[in-house]
Amino acid sequence: MSDKKKFIRDSVYGDIRLNEFEVRIMDMPQFQRLRRIKQLGLISLIYPGATHTRFEHCVGTMHLGSKLSEELELDSDEIELIRASGLLHDIGHGPFSHVSEGVLSVPHEELSKFVITKTSMRDLLEEKFDVDEIVDIINGKGRLGPIVSGELDVDRMDYLLRDSHNTGVSYGIIDYERLISNLTLDDGLILDIKGVQAAEGALVSRYFMYPSVYQHHTTRIVNTMFRRALKRIIDEGIIDENDIYKYDDTDIISLFRSCEDNYAKDIMYRLDNRIVPKRVKTIRLDNFKFPEKMYKIKAEELRKAEEEIAEDYGLDKDYVFINIAEYPRFDEMKTQVSVEGKLYPLTEISNIIGALSKARFNIPDISVYVPEEEKSKFEKFKLENYLDLPEIDREKFHGIHYDQIKLF
Repeated sequence: MSDKKKFIRDSVYGDIRLNEFEVRIMDMPQFQRLRRIKQLGLISLIYPGATHTRFEHCVGTMHLGSKLSEELELDSDEIELIRASGLLHDIGHGPFSHVSEGVLSVPHEELSKFVITKTSMRDLLEEKFDVDEIVDIINGKGRLGPIVSGELDVDRMDYLLRDSHNTGVSYGIIDYERLISNLTLDDGLILDIKGVQAAEGALVSRYFMYPSVYQHHTTRIVNTMFRRALKRIIDEGIIDENDIYKYDDTDIISLFRSCEDNYAKDIMYRLDNRIVPKRVKTIRLDNFKFPEKMYKIKAEELRKAEEEIAEDYGLDKDYVFINIAEYPRFDEMKTQVSVEGKLYPLTEISNIIGALSKARFNIPDISVYVPEEEKSKFEKFKLENYLDLPEIDREKFHGIHYDQIKLF
C-alpha cells in the first residue's frame, strides 16, 4: 500500500486513510449511489439523527477490516483485498437498505455480486483484484471471508457503533479495539479468552439495539407500510426488481409521490407526514410454549388474517397490518473461544451469552396495526380468532404475573 494516501473524515473514527485506487472505487457512480441510501431506512422517523448512509458504513467497514487484517498480520495484498471487500460489501443494497430487501426475491449480497461482476465496476476492479475473490469475501467464504461476513465481523462492529452514534441510543457502544486485538484467524475467527468481556458487551449491545432501534414497534410498522407499497408497484410492473440496485431513496420517494397507483401515493403521503397506524394488539413471543413456531406462519396466512380482520371491522384490507418481529438470530453466540489451546463455544464460556440465548424471545412480538382513527373499534379484539397461534405457556404467564404482584 505504497500509494499516496488521502483521508476522509468520519464521524465515528476520525480520519480514515484511502489510497488512490480506493478513491477511484468510491468515485464510481455505483458507489456514489450509496450516499443517497440511508443506512437505517425509515428509522429517521423515530430517531431524527438516523440519516447516515450506506456510504459511511461501507467506509467504516473498510477501516475496521483494515485494522483487523493488520492485527492478524495478513500480507499487504490481503489487506488491500479486505479493504476493497469491506468497501464494496453493500454495493447492491436497494433503496432504504433492508426495508426494500424485504420484498425482493434476491438478497442484497446477490445484487452486490451483480454490480461487482456485471457492471463497469468490474472493469475498474480487475485492474488490481480478482472480482471472484471479493464476492467470496462479501459472502463469508474462504479463509478471509469471516473478517467481513462472519460471526464477529467488522460489518457488525461498524453498524452497531455507527447506528448507536447517529440514533443517540447508547446501547450500541462496543469495545471494538479490544475485540480486534483478541481475534485470530484459523478455521474462522477465533476469540481469545481475554476478549470474552468485549464479546459479551457486543452481544448485549445488539440484544438491546433490536427493541430500541432495529425492531422498535414504530420502525416495524413504517417498514411494513413501505414494503407493501413497493411490492404493489413491482407487481404492477411500474419498476423491475432486477433494476433495484440502480435506484436510490430519492428515486423511490419521487416515484411513490407521483405514482399512478393511488395506494403507493397515499402510503408515501402518510410516511411524509408521519401518519402512522397504531397497535391494537401485541403478544410477546415468550408467552408461547414454543415461540419458534411463530416463524412458521406463512405470509399468505398473515395476509388472509388481515383481510378477515378488515372485513369484520369495516376497514380497507390494505390498511390492516400484522407484523412479527424478525427472528432474533444472534449468530455471534456461535463464536469459538480459545482457552489454553482448546476451543469452546462462546455460550459455554460465558453465562451472560448463555442467558441471552435463552432470553432471545423475551423481546420479539406479534402486533396488529390499524389506522389511528379506527383504534377504538378494537377494545375486545382477539388475534387468536384470526390466526392459528402457538399454545400459550400458562405457567410462565402466571409466574410473571405473580412476581409483578409481589412488587406492590
